[in-house]
Amino acid sequence: MGRDIIDTINSEKESYSDDSLFNITSFGTDLSYREIVTMYEDGDLEKPELQRKYVWTKKEASRFIDSVLLGLPVPSIFLAKTEDDKRLIVDGYQRIMTMYDYMNGIFSGDNKVFKLANTKEINSNWRGKAFSELTDEQKRRIRTSPIHAIIFEQKIPKNDTGMYQIFERINTGGRTLKPQEIRNCVYHGSFNKLLFELNREEVWRNVLGSNQEDSRMADVELVLRFFAFSDIISRDEIHQNQIILSKFLNDYMNDFRNLTELEYNRKKEIFINTINFLHTTIGLNVFRTLKRKEQDIIWAKKVNPVVFDAVCSASVYVNEKHSDKLTTTLDKYIELLEDETFKEATTNRTTNTKHIKNRVSRAAIILYGVEICYE
Repeated sequence: MGRDIIDTINSEKESYSDDSLFNITSFGTDLSYREIVTMYEDGDLEKPELQRKYVWTKKEASRFIDSVLLGLPVPSIFLAKTEDDKRLIVDGYQRIMTMYDYMNGIFSGDNKVFKLANTKEINSNWRGKAFSELTDEQKRRIRTSPIHAIIFEQKIPKNDTGMYQIFERINTGGRTLKPQEIRNCVYHGSFNKLLFELNREEVWRNVLGSNQEDSRMADVELVLRFFAFSDIISRDEIHQNQIILSKFLNDYMNDFRNLTELEYNRKKEIFINTINFLHTTIGLNVFRTLKRKEQDIIWAKKVNPVVFDAVCSASVYVNEKHSDKLTTTLDKYIELLEDETFKEATTNRTTNTKHIKNRVSRAAIILYGVEICYE
């Protein structure tokens, strides 16, 4: 995304640790690059759906292969055992794809013939050479060189909450993964695909104010929040005093990870219809806060996630329970933003369930004249 268009809420950054980590088992094994490439080609080794693309430069990739040819130690890779006994790449995707590309002859970075960089940093014995141009001994060295793999498996519960925490703690990439990037790795399934499909919807991109999807998946997380908070009234979390946002979203995504076709289409319809309705009735400033300067209204440039949750949740509730009252205006939206109870519930302790109820209730009352019962 060219610019940051979604607000960050500091009170929602809390991480967590729970007993699911006790149920993670792990073991180490050495795999040859021949085995790794074969596993990847056969589909036994998977990268998470829609994971970040290959990002190493030719120079970085060449130095890695140079290290392997020299017999130098390289960092371990981390894999997760899936329910169907495959291996999911947790950490090490760049290294695995570099070797896959080199042995197959095409560099993912530019889709050209993969020849090692012709620089003094690369050993002269293979500098500037493709795999096919190496000696038989050098090819054999690459194929048979081992890399240590640490393989994780979550025994119980079968919800990957422990795997999320493993991703969060051990990822050693060039940048720390954001929560939704980790969910994309851990909770892959039809629901994850739906989130990405909806994130590309034209009306949604218009509301966000950018045609470019966020490389860190902040916009995808917002789509997930739409469903999670719209359903919170019927979930156990509503009876807690406080939620940890990351765990709440993890649990929700796990619960719906494998949608049926009917569920998939139903969720898609609810999201598109709700966003279309709010875009039509309130306009492009929906989900944004405001400030008054004398008689002028100055709209925030960024979408506020907490306001987004409240307005969408209230709209979904009213549409399902009182569809005849589903009508609103920009003036009512402004009234909501300036309501003291709503402001308090969207700015202080936003993960407190009392504040969650208050802001959704105020949105339903002010926008639609409907009261929500949380009994």
